[in-house]
Amino acid sequence: MIDKEAQMNWRKSLSPFERPDTRKSLWQLANTILPFFVLWYLAYVSLSVSFWITIALVIPASGFLVRTFIIFHDCCHHSFFKSRKANVIVGNITGLLTTFPYEQWKFEHAVHHATSGNLNRRGTGDIWTLTVDEYLALSPFRKFVYRIYRNPVVLFGIGPVLLLLILYRFNRKRAGRKERWNTYATNVALLTFAGLLCWALGWREFLLVEGLCLYLSGMMGIWLFYVQHQFEDTYFEKADHWDYVSAAIKGSSFYKLPKVLQWMTGNIGYHHAHHLSPRIPNYNLQRACESIQALQNVPSIGLLSSLRSLRYRLWDEKSAKFVTFGDIKNLRSKKSGDVTDRSV
Repeated sequence: MIDKEAQMNWRKSLSPFERPDTRKSLWQLANTILPFFVLWYLAYVSLSVSFWITIALVIPASGFLVRTFIIFHDCCHHSFFKSRKANVIVGNITGLLTTFPYEQWKFEHAVHHATSGNLNRRGTGDIWTLTVDEYLALSPFRKFVYRIYRNPVVLFGIGPVLLLLILYRFNRKRAGRKERWNTYATNVALLTFAGLLCWALGWREFLLVEGLCLYLSGMMGIWLFYVQHQFEDTYFEKADHWDYVSAAIKGSSFYKLPKVLQWMTGNIGYHHAHHLSPRIPNYNLQRACESIQALQNVPSIGLLSSLRSLRYRLWDEKSAKFVTFGDIKNLRSKKSGDVTDRSV
């Protein structure tokens, strides 16, 4: 656990990077949303020429939609503009483009930041993760459900559909009035815009282009969220031993991406810095890491090495690392061996 004085030093070091720059924010809006609209329209027009051209245009359009989501994400942290009102307005607009209700997502993501890596406070804004002991205590049916959920085909293939069409179309339990009405307004606005565009462009064409953009960007978004916390030596602790700074530095990945992908994902690969200080705008994250030596001396994962995280299923508290379902037999045999030794 990192002591309070060290935590104060972290906050002091990061504070200069927490100041939004309105010009940079406006430029990022321009170089993100305008290219998305242009690519979306070209993808629509290309349907009359070749479906493969449409796919070739939808892929980068989906990348720009991910970048739009990063802006939405920053607005939810009130870090994109100095003005709270500007963050709310732009957050709601970018929320419509990405189909997420601003107030609901903001609440759940704030809980995620406050509880990331805390074994006693899982379940809001995170990937469903069980410890080895919790999994072994489940009924056969619940084990089956967990295995299905953690299957990459389900998580990344069906996950985007569930997120966009079901999970964020309804309010969570105990949601406040403001949050509930924001979700209703988002749904009505989405249905209205979709109806108008289906009428103007043709429902098949609209659903094909928009559906592909949302689906591909959803896959990318879930993958980023997954790999940022589901790597082998991440951080999970019971509440008594958990602390915010350790969870940020040890439990959030430094995901080194090629420059093009780093730009398209709004520097979110510097996730340890983001969790240390969510008030840093995405365009300041790299500069913060390059200016503070301690933020460079953390474990990092690359594009290829990150694929290993697809195998991780359960958190083993004893070894403090993720394990696969195949590792459970070894863990069981070790456990039974320990019991035999003690009985002898």
